[in-house]
Parts: sequence; C-alpha cells; structure tokens
Amino acid sequence: MTAQPVLEVRRVTKHFGAVKALTEVDFRLERGEIHALCGENGAGKSTLMNIIAGVLQPNDGEVLVDGASVKIASPATAQTLGIGLVHQEIALCPDATVAENMFMAATNRRRSPLMNYGALEREAQVVMNRLAPIDVRRKVADLAISSQQLVEIAKALTLDCRVLILDEPTAALTEAEAQALFAIIRDLKAAGISIIYISHRMAEIFSLCDRVTVFRDGRHVVTEKIADVTADDVVRRMVGREISQLYPQKQAPEARTDETILSVRGLSDGDRIDTVSFDLKRGEILGIGGLIGSGRTEIAEAICGLRAKSKGDITLRGKPQRIGNYRDAVDAGIVYLSEDRKGSGVFVDLSIAQNISVLDLKTLTGPLGLLNSRAEADLARDFVRRLGVRMGGIDMPVSSLSGGNQQKVAIAKQLAVRPQVILMDEPTRGIDVGAKSEIHRLLRELAETGIGIVVISSELPELLGLCDRVLVVREGAIAGELDDREMSEEAVIRLASGVTQTAEAGRMVDHVA
Repeated sequence: MTAQPVLEVRRVTKHFGAVKALTEVDFRLERGEIHALCGENGAGKSTLMNIIAGVLQPNDGEVLVDGASVKIASPATAQTLGIGLVHQEIALCPDATVAENMFMAATNRRRSPLMNYGALEREAQVVMNRLAPIDVRRKVADLAISSQQLVEIAKALTLDCRVLILDEPTAALTEAEAQALFAIIRDLKAAGISIIYISHRMAEIFSLCDRVTVFRDGRHVVTEKIADVTADDVVRRMVGREISQLYPQKQAPEARTDETILSVRGLSDGDRIDTVSFDLKRGEILGIGGLIGSGRTEIAEAICGLRAKSKGDITLRGKPQRIGNYRDAVDAGIVYLSEDRKGSGVFVDLSIAQNISVLDLKTLTGPLGLLNSRAEADLARDFVRRLGVRMGGIDMPVSSLSGGNQQKVAIAKQLAVRPQVILMDEPTRGIDVGAKSEIHRLLRELAETGIGIVVISSELPELLGLCDRVLVVREGAIAGELDDREMSEEAVIRLASGVTQTAEAGRMVDHVA
C-alpha cells in the first residue's frame, strides 16, 4: 500500500427527495487491497458505489482518483478511469449472447461497422472459463440465475479495471463457483488491482479482505483492519445493537400437529422434477435444500402453476386443487416468492403501495370497479411497518429502495392476500443480518397463526436454524427428509450430493453436528 490512495471519497452527500441516503461520507481505497464495505440494507453502500461508478451523481462532496478530483458523469466515464462495478441486481441483455454481453461496452466504442464474432467468442470463452464452463454462444435468457451472476462478473473482468466493485457477488453462486471467484479475486489483488467487496457473509469478508468499513443510516461508522476486529464487532456496528438470536424459537413439540395443510403427491413436469411427494403441516416451516439446479425451484413453480405439470395431485386442507396458473394458486391460498426479485418479485417502476396491493386488487376495488386508494394506502402502511421497510413514503417507486428493502416489499405483496401456504425461494438472499433476523421472526409469527411455510434456501445455517423439517432434493426428486433432531450440515450435504442414496439411510439420529 502507498500513501496515495487509488480512490478516495470526501464528504459525499446524496439525497432522494426528503430521504438522505448518504450524509458527508468518507471512504478511502488503497492500491492492491480488498476492502469490505458492510452495513444493513439501506445503509447507503450501493448508493455510494453507484456514485463511484457514475450511475448516480452526488449532491455534495467529491470523488478523487489518484489524488485528483474527478466528475464521474456516467458509467462510461468510470470505465475510462478504470472503475468497474458488478451490480447486486443482474443487468444483462437477456436476448443477447453471453459473449455479446461481456463485450458490450467495448463493442459500443468500436469504430468499425463490422464485428468479428469468431474472435469475440474465443476471447469471451477464455475469460468465462476462469469462472465456469458456460458456453458464451448461449443467450443469457436461457441461463440460470447463478450462471447470469457469473456472466456479470466475467463482464467486469474484460474491462481491465484498476478498481473493481463487487456488490454481493456470491449471492446466487454455488460453493464451487464462489471458491473459483475467490481465487480470481486473490489473483487480481496480487496484480495490484483494488477491490471493494460488499457482502453480508462474514466468513467471506474475514477470509478475503484486508480492511472493513461499516456504514449505518447513510453515515460512515468505522474503518478498521480485518485483523483487529471480529465478526461480532462488525455486526454490532452495522446494526447499532446486539443481535442476540438470528433464528426464533422453533415449534415446540407439544405445539406440533399432524394436521396437513398442503399435500403434494406424484408431482412431475416431464423434465426437471419426477414423482415428488410430501406433506406440509399447519403452522410448520418446511425447508427444501439441495444443490443449485437440483429442482428445488421447479417444485415450487409446479405447485403454484408457474410451471406446467405432467402429473401429480395437490390438496389444500383436504380439498383437491386444480391449479393451471398462478392466479388459480393465489385464489386457492397458495403464494410464491421468486428467487429472482428484480425479474419476478417486484415491479420496480411502480410505487411501494401499488406493489403490495397488486395481488389483492379484488378486495381493494369498489362496486364501480374503482380502486379504493385509501384502503390501498392503509394496507401498504401496515405491511411496511410490520416488515420494517426503510423508505421515504409508500408513494415512492420500488426502484428507489435498497435491494433488501425491495425484498421486504416482495414479501409484503405475498402476505397481502392472506395466504394459507407461502412458498419462499431464497427469501433472505442479499439481505443483511439485521433484516434477516426480522424476516425469520416474521415467518415464525406467521407459522404460529397456522400458515404453512416452505422455505427454499441455499444457506445451510438458514435451513437448519429456521426450519422444523428439511427435505433434500437431488436430481428432481426428494432424496431424504430430516427432522429437527437429525438436521446437520453434513446430513444435508450427504443427501444433496448422493453419498446417501435413500431417505432411510439419511436418518442420522446418532450423528453429532
């Protein structure tokens, strides 16, 4: 490290209307360091990164590169300064190929009207292979969310950056993909590239980073060397309070019931899932684990009519259901929260109130077919209060919210129709530890009212800490079931990887986690 930082932010302030996202923030990035930026959702992390990357302009303060004050008027300006940003939200062109997305910025700067696609694809494949063997000739729309995230990262690697900003880069990645990314990050550091690493995953931060800066409520709280702090220190400074219990108390044995609220029998789609059967009890939180691509999401989509099923029966409170589309599911009392928040969870250009009410318009519409705006506003205010959404007002567009607060609005939208069964796919992905704790508490409170909840999660601690039972999916089928006494990370991984072949073999009552 040298005395002259590669990037410095001085007294930067940014507000959106009456909401101050940043207040006189300072930040300093040394050459060749990996610098973690932590804070709850809404703390101002992404706002500052968007200012550095030219997406937003500050209301006050300055940004310095190599000691010189600069005006970063656009992302193109940032790229000319050697600054690259990998957004938390995927921002690719779905109808273009992987190679075209990776080199879109370079293509736009070309003067020649002709494109050598063979050379483009060869160069793109070399970069892509550093992360994963994804065919760069494929359209982005045909890729899973995890693969799209890898394309976003590969796109940044083509920019020849001096400063690389990674905003929750592993949120959608498998463990193997994340480890490949970590190796590349360490190589970039060794080459003298400076990296700003935004993550809520403390293990990653303490493994990769040299220093950590904490933001809270749009203000700089502290910057310290990683060697001088613990994960608990960072969490306390993020939330300004102790997080004594991330997961609420599970269902007590005497409170459990044999009453089945949702029954799935022989569910298949003729492609990704085959003969899936399980029961969800009233008031239970049932986890679904397994590797990415194992069929977890497809099971949820088939249950709620978002994926056509070839066979199978779905029963709700003992009554057979004919679910041909998502509207049928909602009317029956089954709702689904997609893992793709931006694509399916919320309408980013609509207001917070409009998003929360969108599934419940029948109730909110009067006899003349006119929306009762007051009732809509009351509904929205109730849910933003219960979920702790940080916002300027319910009339603000969802696009003005941080990623974590957008997720809370997506959850509120599902809850507004008073469902009997909630299917949640990665409900806390990209959400900070404080918000996770709030959502876990909310889910347990909902379960205690008799709602059946299914949680699909790639985070093993979340599955084990939150859920009363866990089903493990492998290759589109249920590989095994674990109750609260049998749950351990090892037991889930054994079933997910196929080391244990049957549900009976997966019962590890004597295993000590």
